[in-house]
Amino acid sequence: MTVAKSVERHSGVALWRQIADRIRVSIADGEFDETGMLPPAFDLAARFGVNRHTVRAAVAFLAEEGLVETVQGHGTTILGRDKLTLPISKRTRFSAGIGGQAGAVHIRVVASGTHPASNDVIRLLELPEGADCVEIEEVGFAGGRAVSCSQHFFPADRFAAMAEHIEATGSITKAFIACGLPDYLRKSTEISARHADARERDLLKLSPGAIVLEARAINVDPDGKPVQCSRTRFSADRISLKLEV
Repeated sequence: MTVAKSVERHSGVALWRQIADRIRVSIADGEFDETGMLPPAFDLAARFGVNRHTVRAAVAFLAEEGLVETVQGHGTTILGRDKLTLPISKRTRFSAGIGGQAGAVHIRVVASGTHPASNDVIRLLELPEGADCVEIEEVGFAGGRAVSCSQHFFPADRFAAMAEHIEATGSITKAFIACGLPDYLRKSTEISARHADARERDLLKLSPGAIVLEARAINVDPDGKPVQCSRTRFSADRISLKLEV
């Protein structure tokens, strides 16, 4: 992911906040992994075209978040570099993909319901006009920490009990099996990055200005029939996405 290094002076967002956001994403991208340290304030000031006072304000904000620690005379150490990696492939599975990198991995349903599918869901799931869908909002946990939040949509005629099975098993894959679908494949994934909104900050316990990676995905059964479309947001500080061809 490429992040613009310049700041916008008339955007209405304080310069120090913009710089904090850009540093946060650079840390998430592993830009400073070789040293585990942020560059000196003088270098960061030159990089963003601001004075050192503005840079220090940005770094102080990141220190309050627990992402970095500044020690007088020793520089600024990055504390939040340990991230999980989720492979994105033909068989993308949350639990299996993160398994072994953290403690217990599971998902928790926070809202669910059955209702007429929107035009977008009808198009993505190739449903007939007026069809119902099952909508599920859930949070994904790894090692006791929330790392993702998602909205999933399923054809109601095939997966009416999906929410109950997810709640019982803590796994979409196991819920599909319980509904009679032993296997499914990833048809497409679109990934983008942006600031977390209020709902995402609440579900993932993120600070203002935090970045999320948003993945919009479609899964299909072995015959190519869509069975799920999803919008998942991952905390960029806690998880990275690895595309596998």
